[in-house]
Amino acid sequence: MEITTAISSDIPQLCLLLDQLFAQEAEFKPNHEAQSRGLAAIIDNAETGDIIVAHEAGQIIGMINLLYTMSTALGARVAILEDMVISSHYRSRGVGSKLLKYALNFAREQGCQRITLLTDQDNIGAHRFYERHGFEQSTMVPFRWTPN
Repeated sequence: MEITTAISSDIPQLCLLLDQLFAQEAEFKPNHEAQSRGLAAIIDNAETGDIIVAHEAGQIIGMINLLYTMSTALGARVAILEDMVISSHYRSRGVGSKLLKYALNFAREQGCQRITLLTDQDNIGAHRFYERHGFEQSTMVPFRWTPN
């Protein structure tokens, strides 16, 4: 397995991985046109973020998006970890742990002082996975606004 940052030609495979992720999330539905726009915006602008991908035999088998912003509380760069997904054929093989460890080190190298992520409230398996990797549940409650 090789772990790298994504390039534009990876977008079709990344959309297929997002299909698997969105199939298990309550709030999101696949839309390859929208996802392709979002993925391209990240890949084309390192200030926006980076997409970390795991490759095996020429196929992308996992991905993590790191989106960057500035924390006024820390006075430093921070990241939002978005869209972590491992291909269903490669789950429970340690791919997720290797990919996450790589992404955490990568974020540290980018100067990130904190990483925040969201999971579905009922996704206890994901909660345990992230806790095993040093994440703690925040007392913050997410709110979302969507323009009409």
